[in-house]
Amino acid sequence: MFFKRKEKVYKGRKIPFWSKENWISIGMSSPYLIIFLTFNILPIIIAIGLSFTYFNMLQAPTFNGITNYLNLLTNDDLFLTGLKNTIIMAVCVGPGGYIVALIVAWLINEMKGFVRTLMTFLFYAPSISGNVYFIWTVLFSSDSMGYANGILMNIGAITEPIRFFQNPSYMMPLCIFIAIWCSFGSGFLNFVAGFKGIDRQYYEAAMVDGVTNRWQELWYITLPIMRPQLLFGAVMSISSAFSVGGICTALCGFPSTQYAVHTIMNHLEDFGGARYEMGYACAIAVVLFLMIIGTNFLIRKMLAKVGE
Repeated sequence: MFFKRKEKVYKGRKIPFWSKENWISIGMSSPYLIIFLTFNILPIIIAIGLSFTYFNMLQAPTFNGITNYLNLLTNDDLFLTGLKNTIIMAVCVGPGGYIVALIVAWLINEMKGFVRTLMTFLFYAPSISGNVYFIWTVLFSSDSMGYANGILMNIGAITEPIRFFQNPSYMMPLCIFIAIWCSFGSGFLNFVAGFKGIDRQYYEAAMVDGVTNRWQELWYITLPIMRPQLLFGAVMSISSAFSVGGICTALCGFPSTQYAVHTIMNHLEDFGGARYEMGYACAIAVVLFLMIIGTNFLIRKMLAKVGE
């Protein structure tokens, strides 16, 4: 009975699970499966195991139960600061970048020929240009030579330069804006391709069924057809939103002034890359991993209601 449930039907005949055809498929996919298990699944399992230990890279790990997690939630005020900043950035950068990328891709889809290609390249370019966000350090330089300070001083709005990336009042908004600006990556291209691949016949049929405007077309036709692209874009957007610590470190330094843009990723890099407290760092990584998984689950539930 067990093997009957595993049988597949191919050209009218049943193929047992342990048949030659199945083993050929497994053999062809095994290189990818081995690499995926070795470099994706296995490190996650190891990190979860090490999160219950004290491990300093010099001595063998020693089991300490849930001590790392208790210290994170009760004794580590800096982690709670990083958690708060991460949630703020994730809420702004994740949905913000996702919605902006979707709207821009929709608008670009309405363009024709070379103009559409050019606009796609211009919006995608920041994500493939390495540390292109460093141009913002020139625009918001802390001295009077920065463009923002120069303009504000010329119009008399300020009398002395503002230290944008050292002033906690400006650091968070700037980092959020720059992270959204850099978020037009593969998810954005995915949206562009999704809009381009929709057959116009669906819209013609919808007009017969009573769809009267572009918003109805978007909600009842375009978005339901693009559910796979929407899900992929959501996963990419969430992953990038929870890992914006690199941009914060590059622009505001580490540690940032008053830890104004200190994130969980910065905390993880501190304990894992500087202090070599790997057990504690793994606990931080597991918490971040669970946050990403939970958010992905909620996004799946929300996308399932698109078009209803």
